[in-house]
Amino acid sequence: MDVFALIGAFGGGIIGAYIGALPAFILTGVMAIAGAAAAMAGGADATIAYVAFGSYLGPHIAFAGGVAAAAYAGKKKILKSGADILSPLYGLSDPVTLLVGGGFGVLGFVIHYFVSSVLRLNTDLPGITVIISALIVRFAFGSSGLTGKPESGVKREYITPGKGMFCNVLLGAGIGTGAGFVYQAMVSGGVSQAAIGSFPVLCFGIAAFSLIFTQTGFAVPATHHIALISALAAVTSGNPLMGSVFGILAALFGDFAGKTFNSYCDTHVDPPACTIFIFTFLINVLFGNGFFLPI
Repeated sequence: MDVFALIGAFGGGIIGAYIGALPAFILTGVMAIAGAAAAMAGGADATIAYVAFGSYLGPHIAFAGGVAAAAYAGKKKILKSGADILSPLYGLSDPVTLLVGGGFGVLGFVIHYFVSSVLRLNTDLPGITVIISALIVRFAFGSSGLTGKPESGVKREYITPGKGMFCNVLLGAGIGTGAGFVYQAMVSGGVSQAAIGSFPVLCFGIAAFSLIFTQTGFAVPATHHIALISALAAVTSGNPLMGSVFGILAALFGDFAGKTFNSYCDTHVDPPACTIFIFTFLINVLFGNGFFLPI
């Protein structure tokens, strides 16, 4: 365990709290684009490892810290909703809220270390850490239980029905087909395997950065789980059609996770993170190295 990175995670968690969970994640997307572009051009990937997915802006640290801080502020009634991941929390003028963010940044680092170095799970490590952290937050600061409490007489949905479901299918198919067949075009064009290996991170970064439109009030959905999973499926399997297939599956599962964990709830459990870690694990089992990281 890198002690310097562990200490840095406290700062990363405070960054996620003061700027807000989603704004911090948008910055993660910016740095992922920069790092992946540099790696695909033959440069080092230090930006990805130490900034985008490290202690400064890693989702398991900055985003998770922002989620925890918002949940705490919601419980203390100084924020309207503990599930608010858009609002910067510095304006609350509450030092404890920022300290909660920093504490959960450190917790995210520790969880990440445990699932990677002890359990050695062959999945997306920031994604599974975000979910574990969010579940701890829900039971520590929330009051709605694991899957929320619908009002009396309200019929619960676990997936968007009708035209909304078809829109989700088309969203997944569109992003997945784009990712899968651009991958194939790179293969046909003679792009090196090292460069292609960074393509899923680039797709993730572009989709994460697109959430800036969500932050500014437009009806743009989260798609980084679709982009990452579809690109990863295509690259790992070597089959562009797997991009389309897994794009659709990721879109539908993300909708299910959102309806299940974020309906009638007072803290945020991230549907894309849930989708990413489950489907990365599945892809690695089907096309990669199996259940555990190679020693």
